[in-house]
Amino acid sequence: MKLRDENAFEDLLSQWSDLEAGLGVVLNKPQSAQQFAHRIVQYDRWMQGLMLRDADTGLYLLFQLATNSHQGYSTSHALVCAVLCHLVVNQLQLTLKERNSLVHAALTMNVAMTAVQDQLADQDGKPTAEQQDVIRLHPVKGTMLLANMGVTDEDWLEIVAAHHDDKLFNQPQQVLTSSQRLTVVLNIVDRYAAIISPRRSRAGRSAIESAQSILGTPGTWAHTVAKTLIRTIGLCPPGTYVKLDSDETGIVVKRSLQPNQPLIAILTKPDGSVDTYPRLHNTSETYPRIRTAVSTSSMRMQFNHFYILQLGAQAL
Repeated sequence: MKLRDENAFEDLLSQWSDLEAGLGVVLNKPQSAQQFAHRIVQYDRWMQGLMLRDADTGLYLLFQLATNSHQGYSTSHALVCAVLCHLVVNQLQLTLKERNSLVHAALTMNVAMTAVQDQLADQDGKPTAEQQDVIRLHPVKGTMLLANMGVTDEDWLEIVAAHHDDKLFNQPQQVLTSSQRLTVVLNIVDRYAAIISPRRSRAGRSAIESAQSILGTPGTWAHTVAKTLIRTIGLCPPGTYVKLDSDETGIVVKRSLQPNQPLIAILTKPDGSVDTYPRLHNTSETYPRIRTAVSTSSMRMQFNHFYILQLGAQAL
């Protein structure tokens, strides 16, 4: 998708922001939301429509939003997880019903601790005893809350109830039920998105560090899911920063067929100074290659993301 002008870019960015804001209202006060389950389905459809316009641009904007601030963390995290789950559906050969249960669970897995999750992201110290109780009980309480709010999809409820069950991690696919397989998918995505996102108490990790942290034991369903996620979004997804062999720094704008060879916009010179005219570079074709990923927190400069995405559109 080619963004016609800066107004079109601002419109797209505002649509993602409006989606996140609307979802945040529902998740913060679920008992006050009329037709809660229907509202979640509507937000899912809104997200799907935005991703259909351009999945790479959607990822770019989401990762920029998620890795630049810890404010409103719970809702941002839910939306990122829903998008990542949505993207791996076809590669994991899930049915439409399984896809819907998985994405709706991703949007609502922390509904019983939205406010506390925001507090945790914005505090320096460790969780208090009271917060630890909320963390421990939120899967069960969230499941009860969703059922009381009219959710009748049993897989949706079971995924939320078990989304922190680590016992499923070392199991091969064939011994898991359908809902258990979906639970592992959400668990992997949840971990990945949490590690790459910043908190007040720590910076977000780089995309490569986040990817490495989710690779489980070979032969398990969790390992298959992790590899599929990395293959689908890229080792360094759109919107994340990379350091090149040339010592230049770039930002990923588009995925390629090779997870470790995306299309990037080069932003800085080898000495670290900002390049006045960022340029497009295909790491799958020519030197320099990507040396490593760079965390967003280490980037102190501001960039024109509309101009960068316009560069990416030239590759169409």
